[in-house]
Amino acid sequence: MFPAAALFDLDGVIVDTEGLYTEIWSAINEAHPTGIDNFALTIKGSTLPQILATYFPDPDTQRSVVAMLKEREDAMRYSVFEGVGSFLAELRDRGIPAAIVTSSNAAKMTILFDQLPELRTFFDHVLTDADTSRSKPHPECYLNAAARFGADPSQCIVFEDSFAGLQAGRDAGAKVVALATTNPRASLEGKADIVIDSFDCITLDSLLEALR
Repeated sequence: MFPAAALFDLDGVIVDTEGLYTEIWSAINEAHPTGIDNFALTIKGSTLPQILATYFPDPDTQRSVVAMLKEREDAMRYSVFEGVGSFLAELRDRGIPAAIVTSSNAAKMTILFDQLPELRTFFDHVLTDADTSRSKPHPECYLNAAARFGADPSQCIVFEDSFAGLQAGRDAGAKVVALATTNPRASLEGKADIVIDSFDCITLDSLLEALR
């Protein structure tokens, strides 16, 4: 299998931010209680508009949540997982195009690429919350990403760490690789074609062999 495109979730796959977001959304949930256990995990993969509409319907609360999130995101320092740069470079060298498919907004992506300008060079497309009307686990985001390359989703590989994202990739019809960065490996088994601990563990050829 030689993929038409590689489609990457962002947080928990490319950048090591899941612990930071757990802290942020836990603080927001303390300030504006939703009554939902493990709230930060529950909303993973959802776009901000969906989170606000579903859990914080009051307009004043929404403004407060957005302000709290922006303050913390603006101060966030991004770090790329070990092995990501080498794997992305291998994709580029082999002529396999790539896209980021994230529920984050464009403002966050601007901050990310200002901090890590080289990262942007690896991706032909960056799809944000503005490019989909339905959050993961709906497959729309990955269907849209495949369409950007003129590819059938079955010809694409999706890299995800969240349950919602894995479901989105599978329902889109793509091959799906689960990263055991956010959830335990055992909990990911059966939810993806393969599970890996990190990009340090694979090469492109070993990945393609495992996906046959």
